[in-house]
Amino acid sequence: MDRESRARLFEDNRANWDDRAALHVAAGYGIEELVADPARITPEVAQDRDRLGDLTGRDVIHLQCHLGTDTLSLARLGARRVVGVDLSPGSLARSREITARAGAEIEFVEANVYDAREAVTGDFDLVYTSIGVLCWLPDVTAWAQVVASLLRPGGQFLIRDDHPMFMAVGDDVSDGLRIEQPYFQREQPMTWDQEVSYVPAPEGAPRMTHTVSHEWNHSIGQIITALLEAGLVLDSFEEVPYAAWCPWPELMVREGDRYRLREDPDRLALQYVLTAHRPADTARP
Repeated sequence: MDRESRARLFEDNRANWDDRAALHVAAGYGIEELVADPARITPEVAQDRDRLGDLTGRDVIHLQCHLGTDTLSLARLGARRVVGVDLSPGSLARSREITARAGAEIEFVEANVYDAREAVTGDFDLVYTSIGVLCWLPDVTAWAQVVASLLRPGGQFLIRDDHPMFMAVGDDVSDGLRIEQPYFQREQPMTWDQEVSYVPAPEGAPRMTHTVSHEWNHSIGQIITALLEAGLVLDSFEEVPYAAWCPWPELMVREGDRYRLREDPDRLALQYVLTAHRPADTARP
């Protein structure tokens, strides 16, 4: 795919996420609770608190940060410098509003994740990204190179994301779970035209007008290999049978802040979490 064609796909996604940002704020997204309680962190960050370790005095960058709620949570864990990067100006405008209300100092940078190294100054002790992130990127190898380039020697990387096997299952589950989408990375995207997001729209919420979006799936092997080839060392990898959202209400049940299959939940991995680090004696990628 040539650069111009890929740029058009990103423009569609940018406009789509601007609309999603407005819808997600209207839906609540846990924002008011986060602003009201200075000790509160999001469930997404809370579940990986042990993996993140002590962030006191560390420099942290959050890629594809959307509304910045997880970014704010990382700042509340004691990080010295926190940067959030996202391609959607609508998302970042709301991120700045939320963090200002919460009294936090966070840098938000508008950039495609592939341009993050050029858009942001300095190196980082932690690169964080979570959840529903890699499906918006066409090239996982180039993404891994960006992650490695942002880490200082000894720096840590953490990703929690939807499992690619979960993403390969079709939307229509009336006859059970069926594999309908590619598991492995393809050049051509999966294109959707939908007026909904993964958050239910409350009455009176802004209507999505930029409904076209493009996604790519990447296998577990492709993701891990890309990170290893970028020079990172794998520290941990876990697959889990629960998700942060509910695409199949008729098949799933809610447990706290997450969802699992109602019957035989162990038959399908819905998320994975991976940690890695850049060796202390390596040169920048």
